[in-house]
Order: sequence, then structure tokens, then C-alpha cells
Amino acid sequence: MKLNAIHHIAIIVSDIQTAKTFYVEKLGFPILRENYRPDREDWKLDLRVNEQTELEIFAEKDPPRRVNRPEACGLRHLAFHVDSVEATVQELENLGIACEPVRLDDYTGKKMTFFFDPDGLPIEIHE
Repeated sequence: MKLNAIHHIAIIVSDIQTAKTFYVEKLGFPILRENYRPDREDWKLDLRVNEQTELEIFAEKDPPRRVNRPEACGLRHLAFHVDSVEATVQELENLGIACEPVRLDDYTGKKMTFFFDPDGLPIEIHE
């Protein structure tokens, strides 16, 4: 078996407009598709991360809140490679998005930090 690459990552958000403002307007992911699904009474928003990967966002009615500590099984966080953590932190903070202090990854020795989407999903940036 050969799994070539991650095609998409799916997340659930509590509000489609808030998610669009954050992921499209602030983080800059282009919209590929946006559909309301009346049978499910939810929105599905597909965003382009790169040529191979999409971020699939579902906005559902009253989703349960994200578990924090202790963490539950499943998706822990999203992580994106950046050329410069410091430059990206500055860009995020200019957009009003707070970041944790920059630190070194214990295993790779590379700079990294976290920020959070409007529903509290941790997003990592890593050199």
C-alpha cells in the first residue's frame, strides 16, 4: 500500500461566518467550494492549503465543545510548516490573533508555537 499524501483534514466549527473570517480572511486559505447541505442542516466549506491538501470545514448546529484536558482521542491539532515562526507570529498578532511564546521543539530543535481558532482548536506553526 502506498498512501501518497494527505488529501484533506476535516474540522467541525460552531459558526460558518466566524470560521470563514478566520480561515479565509485572516489566514488566507482560498475557498474551493462552499455548500449548504439542507438534508444535514450544515455548511461544508473546502479550502485550499496547497496543491495536494484541503481543509474541509463543517459548520454544524450546536456541536459539542472541544475537550481540553485530559485530551480525548482523535485530532489533537493542526500544524503548518512556515519559513519563519517569528515572522508568522508577527503577522498573526497584526491580525489580532494571539500566539503562545515561541519555543524549540524538544525533538527537532526547530522553532514552533501555537495559536487557536475561534472554537479553541490548537494550530501549530513549525519551522
